[in-house]
Amino acid sequence: MNPYYWESQHGNFGDDLNLWLWDFLLPGLRDVHEDILLVGVGTVLNRALLPDGIRKLVIGSGFGYGTLPDMHDPKEWDIRCVRGPLTAGKIGIAPELGIVDPAVMVAEMPEFQNLPKRHKRSFVPHWESAVAGMWPVTCGTVGLHYIDPRGEAKSVIREIAQSELIIAESMHGAILADAFRVPWVAVTTSDSINSFKWNDWASTVGVHYQPRHVPVSSRAEAILKGERFWGMGFEAQALVEAPNLRPVGHGVIAAAIEPRQTFLRSAAKQVLAAPSTLALWQAMRATPQLSSDNRLAERKDRFQEVLAAVRRAYF
Repeated sequence: MNPYYWESQHGNFGDDLNLWLWDFLLPGLRDVHEDILLVGVGTVLNRALLPDGIRKLVIGSGFGYGTLPDMHDPKEWDIRCVRGPLTAGKIGIAPELGIVDPAVMVAEMPEFQNLPKRHKRSFVPHWESAVAGMWPVTCGTVGLHYIDPRGEAKSVIREIAQSELIIAESMHGAILADAFRVPWVAVTTSDSINSFKWNDWASTVGVHYQPRHVPVSSRAEAILKGERFWGMGFEAQALVEAPNLRPVGHGVIAAAIEPRQTFLRSAAKQVLAAPSTLALWQAMRATPQLSSDNRLAERKDRFQEVLAAVRRAYF
């Protein structure tokens, strides 16, 4: 049995954790049923992503992009649970099967327990923001620890667990913060954010997705996301390379040679990012959220029941 995950060329810890989480949850899974694909953490219930003609075991995945595959053939699909009731509704299965995002189980791994707190407040952007923005500088200005979601997954998760407050644009930044009992504040830098997947998870643990708006931090980020930057609007363009971006026509962004960074150029960028800096400063002072201990525990118990049933059926 092989876990499936969507692999970003830039790296994204919320997807990359599939590489090792399932070995903890279902030890020995790689030694049985080599013809089965385990579809776990991620918004991957998408016709364009999952291969046809292979049996798929779905444990906690979500819908949110593209078109759902035809999931009615029981010979090809074994749907044990999905990320939340919104995904369950899209598929046409019982809402009770929308249990929780499996990433919450990372907090049960011994290597992540009892970690000392090292960061007062941290910011976890969406990976696209990390590619094109100047968030490390912006975070430094307001005293936020910057956590790059493109980093090695276990290192990113430790930094989240070792924070006392998380400002999260990354959905899995919020999910992992909540799992480690770290209060969190949701933010977004784009009006086109996929709220479906956030609400899908949030409803399972009894929290609400009401993100605070934070303006993009650079012109390159505005080009990538199709946002406005200092009054100038841009059409969203596809990403080819990063981190230094320039428009090359036909809706594509390519890598550009970084101009020599002088003191004046760096200072000018910080001035232009002032609205982003202010919005992050305000987010740090907003009232954070955290699901109740009982609700999270109940969801984990239900997920453990699903895992037990999978072990009986496949091991």
